[in-house]
Amino acid sequence: MEYADILHRCFRCGYCKLPGNYVDFNCPAYAAFRFETYSPGGRMWLLRAWQDKKVEPSRRFQEILFSCTACGNCVEQCALPKIKDQLLLVFTAGKAALVEEGKVPPSVRDCLTRLQQYGNPYGLARKKRSGWMVDTGVELFSDQEFLFFPGDVGAFDSRGQEIARSVTRLLARLGVSFGILGDREVSDGNEAAAMGERDLFTLLAQENIEHFNELKVKKIITLSPHGFNALKNEYPALGGVYQVFHYTQILADRIGRLEFKDAPSKLTVTYHDPCYLGRHNREYGSARKILAALPSVEIREMARSLKDALCCGGGGGNLFTDVLGGGPESAARIRVAEALETGAEILAVSCPACAVMLGDAVKTANVEDRIQVREISEIVNDRL
Repeated sequence: MEYADILHRCFRCGYCKLPGNYVDFNCPAYAAFRFETYSPGGRMWLLRAWQDKKVEPSRRFQEILFSCTACGNCVEQCALPKIKDQLLLVFTAGKAALVEEGKVPPSVRDCLTRLQQYGNPYGLARKKRSGWMVDTGVELFSDQEFLFFPGDVGAFDSRGQEIARSVTRLLARLGVSFGILGDREVSDGNEAAAMGERDLFTLLAQENIEHFNELKVKKIITLSPHGFNALKNEYPALGGVYQVFHYTQILADRIGRLEFKDAPSKLTVTYHDPCYLGRHNREYGSARKILAALPSVEIREMARSLKDALCCGGGGGNLFTDVLGGGPESAARIRVAEALETGAEILAVSCPACAVMLGDAVKTANVEDRIQVREISEIVNDRL
């Protein structure tokens, strides 16, 4: 297994599962199960035991590895400078070794199979990918300035489709010139890579890159932070070199062009930092700049925010595989409870996966009368 030579260096100090202010556990898997093996340090020792042939990759072993959401909190908090940047690479390499041996949880196997056969984790026909754009006025890409990349959740999930329509409506109002790939788009591959299926990631990425280059795409706006991460950081090595923006970055730069109606009352909002926008790519300011520009909006930060934000639990493919589950100790439920503590009326998100995870958690916890999950562009559109 790649990176096996550093497994012995972890001495399980435990900082990896905490936020910077130590207020609670910040590893979604450890918070859900409270067994040390589900913590990053525990995984390091478990992988070492596997390498030393002291344990077998049982079903529980597989679930422990694939419960990692790749949120990056362990990288942020690890006390060992020489290994911290390799932690997620170690866990992904462990998953890759299990994939190679065909020893993965059934839900992971099925998700990867759908990605391979259909080009998306939902197992839906490619011709349905552009269904969200009906009656929106969104056009296929030809010679526009930007390609808009809605990704899998934006294209296929009903909540994600609402967000894709909201964002494109606002982009059009701001005069942004953009088009989409439509049915030729496939998954950005970020989740395949996070689940250890690097070859599948490469196939998906190369298909997108082929279309991008054929159309002479130069600039891309992504709906999902996951897609932003893949296109910005992973595609260049495969020949896909573009200027990649998350949609909040485009909106933040142009928010001053909008005119807002007088707000009848103050709106209290707390913002959830998505892992692939925040910790993975150090983008914390754009969403907050947008919210701060809205009239009569008060931003209330949660106890864990910015680099210490708790993951919603949907990363690493967990939105589709549900290895973590959705009980009272799930990351999404904990995050909603934390948002409620601020007294905010709105839990704002800038990631369609976070919108799905946290929206479901609000419903499950029966607190819809106390807080709503709203995406940034929806909040802006409501105030125009």
